[in-house]
Amino acid sequence: MRALASEYLKVVTTRAWWIMLVLLVAYVGLLAGGFGAFLGWAAENPGAAAGASTQMPSGLDPAPLVYAFASSIGFVFPFLLGALAVTGEFRHATLTPTFLATPNRATVLWAKFGVLIAFGAVFGVAAFAATMGAGGGALAAFGIDPGFGDSETWAMAARGVLAMALWAAIGVGLGVLVPNQVAAIVIVIAFTQFLEPILRLVFSLNDVTAVIGRFLPGAASDALVGPSFYSIAGMGQSEPLEWWIGGLVLAAIAIVLTAIGSFTSWRRDIT
Repeated sequence: MRALASEYLKVVTTRAWWIMLVLLVAYVGLLAGGFGAFLGWAAENPGAAAGASTQMPSGLDPAPLVYAFASSIGFVFPFLLGALAVTGEFRHATLTPTFLATPNRATVLWAKFGVLIAFGAVFGVAAFAATMGAGGGALAAFGIDPGFGDSETWAMAARGVLAMALWAAIGVGLGVLVPNQVAAIVIVIAFTQFLEPILRLVFSLNDVTAVIGRFLPGAASDALVGPSFYSIAGMGQSEPLEWWIGGLVLAAIAIVLTAIGSFTSWRRDIT
């Protein structure tokens, strides 16, 4: 418990976590509100939408797509928070007093792992509150059912919160594996904003590679949560993973990264 309390204080006594939380809420809320308004306009103006090639696939419920911005776009924030929580320790040499107070390094690592999972869940709750508030309001303004009375809507939000928690755990694993803070930030941004979207698009062009592409972290995250913007953008034409398999893929990535890092950088001498 002392290790958990210590790791909790390390996070809340910095400004990074709440700044990223505010940015996350503003970012996904704006996207969800704008996309919800756009879908509402497209529903009210089918002729204009057809002329602009912006029609929704028939039978597709727009509400989950709007709400899923919280995780499909916002996952980078808990991912980055998890990575910074570890790399900051190396950068500012705070691991030295930490290991003096708690010599068992595995205890420190798993305490950090647990605390960041909790913060990832908090980020998930805030992100879905933003997308469901802004996006649901926009849909309701155009007479589209926001689905708040549908249990599946809330089940999707719960799975999304789990996904965000797992992304924070993956960030911890990355930070342990790549202790250099600048390198970790570059990896997070390059992978989430460029590399994986390109890989998902390229993999979707072939039936064999499309099956492999379902196990990419972002694709697994979307499978866990539900339909996302990428679903209608044409990324991932093959059948997605079952939601629980998507969750297991994310958890496996987090555990493997953390385990490898615990046997490499986490065991090095700290000065």
